[in-house]
Amino acid sequence: MGTQIRTSILMLLVLTVLTGVVYPIAVTGIAQLTMPDQANGSLIRDGDRITGSRLIGRQFDDPRYFWSRLSATSPTPYNAASSSGSNYGPLSPDLKRAVDSRVQALRAVDPLNTALIPVDLVTASGSGLDPEISPEAALYQSGRVARVRGIDEGVVRRLVESMTQHRQLGFLGEPRVNVVLLNQALDNLRR
Repeated sequence: MGTQIRTSILMLLVLTVLTGVVYPIAVTGIAQLTMPDQANGSLIRDGDRITGSRLIGRQFDDPRYFWSRLSATSPTPYNAASSSGSNYGPLSPDLKRAVDSRVQALRAVDPLNTALIPVDLVTASGSGLDPEISPEAALYQSGRVARVRGIDEGVVRRLVESMTQHRQLGFLGEPRVNVVLLNQALDNLRR
């Protein structure tokens, strides 16, 4: 019996050191050597100032900017400490109210735009943190952003096209536009 207890305690200590110390240090070291930008949070910088991460969205509601997807995190939108979806089913009255509210906000800020609103502008993602929208959602907003900023819409549309990330390896994922990076590029147009 005493031998089994000693063996169990020794295994606990060995595995704790291996999985709790050695493995995390090894993985962190490999990540720092092979992909330091991603290992350090894929941070977005504006000069010396950190303005966000390419992996976590931000809420934009100023008409001068492209708007992100809705975020269902709480207590604030895009709260990385509280990643979650809304868990609303397709028949949920709360989901319908949220979608209707966003549709009204988009129509109010751009009443001249009568195009169908892309679904990713009125629904939240599964994580509530997605920084990306579809190219269609970005192009839907191009006219408004151009008018409010006093920029030619063609310039804004070309910026969206240049910021569009295509499918990885030609077939993985969907085309997407990182809203945080797009808005930063938009601000840099005038500098």
